[in-house]
Amino acid sequence: MPTKSKSPAKSPLLYERKNFWKDADKKLQDAAMKFAEGYKDFLNKAKTEREAVAYTVEVLKKKQFKPMDGKKGQKRVYQVFRNKTMAFAIIGKEPVSKGFKMVASHIDAPRVDLKQNPLYEDGNTSMAVMKTHYYGGIKKYQWVSTPLALHGFIVKSDGKTVDVCIGEDPKDPIFIIPDLLPHLARKEQYTKLLPDAIDASRMNLLFSGRVEIGSEEKEAYKLYALKLLHEKYGITEHDFISAELELVPAAFARDCGLDKSMVVGYGQDDRICAYTGLQALLEAMDEQPKKTIVVYFSDKEEVGSNGNTGAHSIFIQDFIGNLLKNNGEDCSSDNLRKTFMNSKILSGDVTAAMDPNYPGVHEKQNAAIMNYGVGISKFTGSGGKSGCNDANAEFTAEVLRTFNKAGVFWQMCELGKVDEGGGGTIAGILAQLGSEVIDCGTALMGMHSLYELCSKADLYETFRGYKAFLLAD
Repeated sequence: MPTKSKSPAKSPLLYERKNFWKDADKKLQDAAMKFAEGYKDFLNKAKTEREAVAYTVEVLKKKQFKPMDGKKGQKRVYQVFRNKTMAFAIIGKEPVSKGFKMVASHIDAPRVDLKQNPLYEDGNTSMAVMKTHYYGGIKKYQWVSTPLALHGFIVKSDGKTVDVCIGEDPKDPIFIIPDLLPHLARKEQYTKLLPDAIDASRMNLLFSGRVEIGSEEKEAYKLYALKLLHEKYGITEHDFISAELELVPAAFARDCGLDKSMVVGYGQDDRICAYTGLQALLEAMDEQPKKTIVVYFSDKEEVGSNGNTGAHSIFIQDFIGNLLKNNGEDCSSDNLRKTFMNSKILSGDVTAAMDPNYPGVHEKQNAAIMNYGVGISKFTGSGGKSGCNDANAEFTAEVLRTFNKAGVFWQMCELGKVDEGGGGTIAGILAQLGSEVIDCGTALMGMHSLYELCSKADLYETFRGYKAFLLAD
């Protein structure tokens, strides 16, 4: 823990977490407030995994990072896979095979997707409507009657690609999944349990309501919507079938609280750890680290980390293999395995901050509390630690020593009371490769909602913790 504390000295026999706003000096607090400005810009520009990758590539290019192309001797490299997952690294003084330091996070977030054949004309209302399918663990009621923007990527039948973004510019229209008015909700909603009150099959998006004057066409309202889309993007209904179209909140990340000490915004799980990992690695550019340092952005964590861009895929092993080759080292399967086994990883994922409205779901002594620094979770999972990584004592103590030495504000925490619920991260997936792995990330309130909340203090201390870890011998 930080040694420069303004609080009265406590017995060295006691463990006590420190409140950043109470114990950090003004210089550190000012830095935390400034750091949040870039973070809010990132949240606003990276609302999908593709956008997060594109944003990061632009930043890396400006810092003279080069795409991994098989050439030996490059010291700052990155690799993008399927435009949805990526990793980047600074080669250290030691051989890569002696082990790397990594911060691994995910850049997907819970959302609502359009179905592959989404557009239809509703016969009851004569409106063009879109069918949806939610992605990840959401509370469905939060997504109705709220302003939404449409982001996505379309590959047209002729092979040309189109980026879609409607609802972010103040001049753009936004979209709504309408909720049922309370006057008529008694039987349809009020008699049901909360998870069932909003039927996923009724989460249909109002898309448009006009028609060509005097049109006698069948499905004239649907055709009018397609006409507008064709004029703007050159697409037809066929192009929806292969498209990736995502609905996200049509709102900007904002300061929160009278003192502006918090950030509220969409997608902080887990782009907060992605951003802080990126910035931590960039801060290490001026000095060649002893160990090779890596930041990994994975996809599909919210739906099990499967697919060719999820953490279960071969990509991260391929990236490390390419690092070995790039550094003139043996990149055989045997050496790749040993490289992972020699390596240490922070699984950068968020944890749950104690909520003043629902303190009963936490055990305060082991819960993350806002403003007390980056959260370290020895294990996640649920019930009897089911599905967890459970970092060993040696590595846990090493991370704590590193943070203490760097004066990082940190807290040990778990995701709620035993048997209250639980959740998972990519820590266990990476640990199966033989690396030392522990979960370490920012505490959020309202996780998985449209408007997640973080402390600027915890945001900054996550960055400082990642930087200290990456640069430690």
